Amino acid sequence: MNEIKGEDQAVRRIALAFGVSTLAGLALALVYILGGNVQAEGVLLALSLGGLGYGLAEWAGKLMSQGAEVGDYEDAPPPGAEEEVAGVVSEGWEASFGRRKFLFRMLGAAAGAMGLALVFPIRSLGPSPGTSLLRTAWRKGSRMVREDGQLVKATDLAVEGVLTVFPEGQTDQADSQTLLIRVDPDQLNSPDGREDWTTEDGLIAYSKICTHAGCPVGLYRVATHDLFCPCHQSTFDVLDGAKPIAGPATRALPQLPIEVDEDGYIVAKDDFSEPVGPAWWDMNR
Repeated sequence: MNEIKGEDQAVRRIALAFGVSTLAGLALALVYILGGNVQAEGVLLALSLGGLGYGLAEWAGKLMSQGAEVGDYEDAPPPGAEEEVAGVVSEGWEASFGRRKFLFRMLGAAAGAMGLALVFPIRSLGPSPGTSLLRTAWRKGSRMVREDGQLVKATDLAVEGVLTVFPEGQTDQADSQTLLIRVDPDQLNSPDGREDWTTEDGLIAYSKICTHAGCPVGLYRVATHDLFCPCHQSTFDVLDGAKPIAGPATRALPQLPIEVDEDGYIVAKDDFSEPVGPAWWDMNR
């Protein structure tokens, strides 16, 4: 009798815990929909998880079998006692089954409320970026422009001159900012397969975004033909595919293949050779 009473009390505690978890989960979703409140969300999340955890722990400790029980052997019951014992066992089993069925429903409600509450924060992350991080605004045929939108001709730059350029109509695209440099074509040591990525008169283009931490590589040192990043002192060899020669950067600046169109304007032959920016954001490549 005491065992049944103890089980009933455990069922009530578990049901109460799951109920608190369910209400807290629903309230958490409501608070998030109404605009959110960090303190309230923290309290409700703690109640939802705490209620769920307490209920499961109580269920395992009080209602699950704790192993085999050993006791003294009793004498055989008198005639007719078997039917009475069987009836009591049957009633106890049915009651126990009903209690467990009820608790499973409460557990399902608590888990569902928690899942509902988690849907909204996940949705607020926005759409997946997909392959957008692998591309910039540069496309085949994109004409180069200055920051003010003025088109750039091949004759605009003198030898050792440097200019920040963007694809036409995309001057607001930070990931597309590019350094256009004119060097002596006889000094260039283009990587294999990139011999036609520069113009005949020595125009070459590299991403302006440092491959270490994303700072703008804003300084071209004419004497050594290298690009210098002022943030962490990474240095890139302009004449040799913008390979890093000093500082923490380990990846070359992506190169933009360019040519001169029939009107004398500089255009891209394609997008950059690889994703621009810090090397750590796409470690699988």
